[in-house]
Order: sequence, then C-alpha cells, then structure tokens
Amino acid sequence: MKHLFSLVAAMLLLTAGSQAQTLKDFFASEEPLTYLGIDFTQARVIGETADATEMRDRLFPAINTVILNEPKKYDIAGAFHKQVTNDLDQVKKHNEGINTAHLISDKEGDYSRLQPADIEKLMKGYHFGKKGVGLLFVMDGMSKAQKGANVFVTLVDMNSGKVLVTEKVEAKAQGFGFRNYWAYTIYKTLDDVKKHKYKEWKEKN
Repeated sequence: MKHLFSLVAAMLLLTAGSQAQTLKDFFASEEPLTYLGIDFTQARVIGETADATEMRDRLFPAINTVILNEPKKYDIAGAFHKQVTNDLDQVKKHNEGINTAHLISDKEGDYSRLQPADIEKLMKGYHFGKKGVGLLFVMDGMSKAQKGANVFVTLVDMNSGKVLVTEKVEAKAQGFGFRNYWAYTIYKTLDDVKKHKYKEWKEKN
C-alpha cells in the first residue's frame, strides 16, 4: 500500500510538472511577469546608415538598457498589470550571435517579414530554466521610410517553452539618435498593449 501511494504521488507530480501554463492562468495569477528583453536576431533594418556591427555590439544593447533604466516611461508593469522582474541574460546571448550579413536590408518587403510560426521556432532556441511567464519583444522590420517597426509581443511559459501568445504590433519610431528613435517603438508597443491588446487577450481567455 505504501508503494502504491508513492507511485500515485510521483505520477501526480510528473503530470503537474508537464502541464504548460495557459494564458488564462497568467491573467488569474499574481505571480510577477519576467521581462526578457528585445530579441533583434530576426530584425531587418531598412534605410539606416549605422554600421551593422555597431548595431549588434553597441546600439541594440543600448536600446535594451534604456528600457530597463526608464521603467516609468517603458511601463511594462502598467501595461500587463503585473509586478515585473528582469532577466535579459538569454536575450543578450542571442543578440550577440546576430549575423550582421543579414541585418541591413534595402527591401521594403522586409518591413513585415515574420509570422507567428517564426516566433515559435525562435523560442525553441531559448532555455530559461525557471517557472512563470516571460515577456519577449521580437523585432521584425525596422524601416526609416515607414518611420516605424513591427514588433512581436510574445508571452512564453518559461518552464515548458510554450508560446502563450505572440502578436505583431506596428509601432511608430521617434526621437534623436539611433537608440532613442527605435526604443520609442517599444514605448508605443507597450502603449498599444495597455490600451488595447491586454484587454483583448484577457477577454479571449
């Protein structure tokens, strides 16, 4: 009987551990949201004069840094109605491996190139080793002619790696200098989440 109880308990633990968190769980939970940063590995930059290596090594890290340093402006907590913790280690490693040969484009068709399936494929390369839900912004096309960028807002169950939602937001760019100009797209993306997307996702789940 003792062995039977142990077997049942082990099976229950295994089942619980294998269940991916759902979007409904996320909205109902009071657990903090983990901000994972901006992934630029799939980005195509159109019409910029900056060097591709400089983008990878200095400018993209600067954008990720300013989001962390100005939480009142880039109000992730307000947009998602959650306490927020930060963990950008994985994004940093991925961005350091950007293939600069593919980064700069002269094709306006690259402004909106990615699909949700591309984001799900990208997430398979992430291994968080923790529980809870993470927020990742995946940058698609960044066009000076369009004065904006397409950004995939992605919520992922970090335990299983399952993408709970990924949705493209077209956000306007604004400001002086490369960092401020493109960081503004994240400000506008969060504004869209706060005003529209969060409510839409919650009503659906």
